Amino acid sequence: MNLEVKNAIEAAMNDTFNMFAATMDSGERVPKLVVAHHMVGNTYPYTVEDWKRDIQLASSHSIDGFVLNVGRDDWMTARVDDAYAAAQSVGNGFKLCLSLDMTSLPCATLQDVQTLQHWVSRYAHHPNQLIYRGKPLVSTFAGEGCTYGGSFATAWTEFKKGLGGNIHFVPSLFTNPAILNTLPFLDGIFNWNGGWPTQLNEQSSASQIEQAINSLNTDALLLSGMSDKTYTAAVSPWFFTHYGPDTWNKNWIYRGDDWLFAKRWEELIGMRDRVGIVEVISWNDYGESHYIGPIAGAQPNSQAWVDGFDHQGWLEMTSYYAQAFKTGSFPVIAEDKVFVWARPHPKDASAPDHVPRPQFADLTDDFFWVVIFAKSPATAILHAPPPNLDSNSVDHNAAMIVDIPAGVHKLRYPLLPGRTMAVRLERSGNVDLDYRADGFVFNPSPNVYNFNAWVGWKTGS
Repeated sequence: MNLEVKNAIEAAMNDTFNMFAATMDSGERVPKLVVAHHMVGNTYPYTVEDWKRDIQLASSHSIDGFVLNVGRDDWMTARVDDAYAAAQSVGNGFKLCLSLDMTSLPCATLQDVQTLQHWVSRYAHHPNQLIYRGKPLVSTFAGEGCTYGGSFATAWTEFKKGLGGNIHFVPSLFTNPAILNTLPFLDGIFNWNGGWPTQLNEQSSASQIEQAINSLNTDALLLSGMSDKTYTAAVSPWFFTHYGPDTWNKNWIYRGDDWLFAKRWEELIGMRDRVGIVEVISWNDYGESHYIGPIAGAQPNSQAWVDGFDHQGWLEMTSYYAQAFKTGSFPVIAEDKVFVWARPHPKDASAPDHVPRPQFADLTDDFFWVVIFAKSPATAILHAPPPNLDSNSVDHNAAMIVDIPAGVHKLRYPLLPGRTMAVRLERSGNVDLDYRADGFVFNPSPNVYNFNAWVGWKTGS
């Protein structure tokens, strides 16, 4: 066995986390909620039936509602009308609320503020409006740049006042956390950037990266002084965007290694007494590569890194963690499941791409990441076979072989050029689950830079 595989085994064994039958305190008065951020801007061709599909799929995976991101385009009103109509038609209690995208919507004049108020009042009394602590929940993306009345504090105070104070306002504001408890219009805060290690950059030391792996460590800063207010925490599986200067000029990654989605969920479950709502970023933001829903609707010119990269394995994983967050107890694992994901090319690969290599690309590592839900003790085998190998044979000299107890386990294995990803679970010499990532090849010579994740999963018999 080579040294890299040996090191990977040791790292995986050190990080194996058995959560079978673990429980947490569940004595809260306000129900815990899990919602997903839904980009209305990517739904131009949606019909009511498309919304019904999304709602039924999300609900079946323990998501309670969508937070609908809306901007300045006039057609969005019709799409949001359809979303509320679909939720009512489905009839399963699925809820919706608005996130006012303040990077799109203006907020400089009284008319601008009134437009925001009209958005809210249009749906406030709909039976599928998300009511939190007795009032319609309203959120934002940004809003610290509002200038009406001379400051964003004045603008949002007037916004809420014009609605009679009858909203539960939990925006995402990119401002100094120290001032949050001085803002009278706040009923809570949404920590949008809390789902990624955004503090890391090319100058980050190994110890800083290790610290970020162990904890994202931004929640405490926002929670200080907010004890009586709603805290919405972000969880996200990935981040990669690749737009050149000729479009939106967004071209970077956040480090999504180290089983980010699973570890962030575990972090939030461990502090659930302080978190009211978990918001998954996102359901369908294809441009930033963190979607967990199906690829549908209208992509924002992201086809080059999204097409062929389904992420619904992360949606399947969401169900387990969402139930644990909401109920206070991890569900019993009744069947084996494996989840596997990776980038499609080495981080140091060179591509003839008109958009340069993304910023922070050096922060990531060339591994494929595996989460296993094991119903009983098993032997886990990770390996990287050729993609065209017909048989399911395993090179045991190169494979990672780990005995695992029942529970949830996080493992990794080096990505190998020209190879795919594979995971096997064995018990008493019998193969109970065998998964190979058909369709994935780790390509050392890509035509474009693609730091999106290819995600696969399989359930055992």
